[in-house]
Amino acid sequence: MLKLSPPLLISVLAFFLLFFFCGASACGAASLDPQEVEAFLDGILAQQKEEFNFTGATLALVKEGEVVLKKGYGYADLEDRTPVDPGTTLFRPGSVSKLLTWTAVMQLVEEGKLDLEADVSKYLDFEIPGPMLQGSKGEPEPITLHHLMTHTPGFEDRGEGLFLLSREKMLPLGDYLKAYMPERVFPPGEILAYSNYGTALAGYIVERVSGLPFATYVEENIFQPLGMDHSTFRQPPQEHVEGEMARAYNYVGGEYHEGTFEYVQGKPAGSMSSTASDLASFMLAHLQGGYYQGERILEEETTRQMHRQQFTHHPSLEGVCYGFFEATYNGRRVITHGGDTILFHSGLYLLPQEELGLFVSYNGGNVFARESLFQAFMDRYYPQPYTPAPPPPQGALERALPYTGEYHPLRRSFTTLEKILVLMQPIHINVQEEGYLVASYFGETEQYVEVEPGIYTSRRVEGTNLISNLVFAEDERGQVILYSDGSLTFSQAPWYGTASFTGFLLLVILLFLTGT
Repeated sequence: MLKLSPPLLISVLAFFLLFFFCGASACGAASLDPQEVEAFLDGILAQQKEEFNFTGATLALVKEGEVVLKKGYGYADLEDRTPVDPGTTLFRPGSVSKLLTWTAVMQLVEEGKLDLEADVSKYLDFEIPGPMLQGSKGEPEPITLHHLMTHTPGFEDRGEGLFLLSREKMLPLGDYLKAYMPERVFPPGEILAYSNYGTALAGYIVERVSGLPFATYVEENIFQPLGMDHSTFRQPPQEHVEGEMARAYNYVGGEYHEGTFEYVQGKPAGSMSSTASDLASFMLAHLQGGYYQGERILEEETTRQMHRQQFTHHPSLEGVCYGFFEATYNGRRVITHGGDTILFHSGLYLLPQEELGLFVSYNGGNVFARESLFQAFMDRYYPQPYTPAPPPPQGALERALPYTGEYHPLRRSFTTLEKILVLMQPIHINVQEEGYLVASYFGETEQYVEVEPGIYTSRRVEGTNLISNLVFAEDERGQVILYSDGSLTFSQAPWYGTASFTGFLLLVILLFLTGT
């Protein structure tokens, strides 16, 4: 029989304790083997190609100051069978562009040229009119850059004029902001309602204060220092940087249909074209306290400020940093930003504690592809032990009943015909006999359990969960508001404002008109 000496026995026990208690989530992912990671991601992208029907993708993974992987998948041009090159094929990362805009703002804050708490009107050459506030009286508080960076300025959301298919119709940034100014519908600093207009406004402030066109400022102060030679906010990009623009396609009726280049009028909110290689450099700069290969674009304390939570509706919810949104994957804090045009779908994810970043962009597919890929990556390299959710506490059913009904997003138009679109994107809340809350949204159905009165957490333990936590509260008018992680906030619709009643009313009107 084999006998172990005390020191050897202690070593063996220590190994097993380390294995079982920290597992791969803490130990196995301390270093990533490039070849193993590449093989794993190759398999994921191959599966996604069949599931999401994109034509190409580009990806970059960085960790601890190094690029672990840069790779292109599929085709940049389906007809010519041109492969995606992560170093030279340009993709449109959409709202990931905003991270460059907020970085530019913070550079000027460092220089003392911008004040995060000052009224933005002092930097503008036009007036932002007083608000049509929801349930608020008196003079409004001024909008600040802090509000713009946390998506809490109180603007309604409008899609009109944001995307164009013709360069000839493009307005200069300042003219666009004046022509398409939204109404102010919430007091600043109270409601997180994602705002493309607010980001474009911040980019215009960069332009005004620096004395440079926004695209030029970013080129000179971010792209050039980081060696991002294949990135630009100018449109179309081929006229300004080397590299080939990936063609993007929609998959309809079993066939790929090529789309037209999308011009973004609110340029700072989403007009960037870039490569996976360039965005690897941007991620490394943020993960290394604003420093990359001998160049500093931000002070270390500034990056920490950008990465800290700056606003949340409730302590139980993830919130927003300066530009980045908080998320939790497998128990680990991630700061992230997605980006979606009509044709491209992208995501940038940073784990500051692990010094890791991942960027992926697809020409085609949909928003779920990036979330599915990042969740698969986290499950592989940062797995979380299974912890079943507790059953609903006693009285959960009765407490949940007032929350049932149809909810509409607060990121919407309140004053234009676009407000009808709210009926196409509701969340439905129901409650089961056992006391579980059920939320149906974006074609998904999730089950939630009460952790405190009015506070719920998802029971899902595998796969992608778009909304992990829900908090219900009443506003000053007695309307039930549904707060969730990140940028999604909803209000309970009255019975006469639901999609079903509106549809019934339209049907009655149609029958009346056709009958007369």
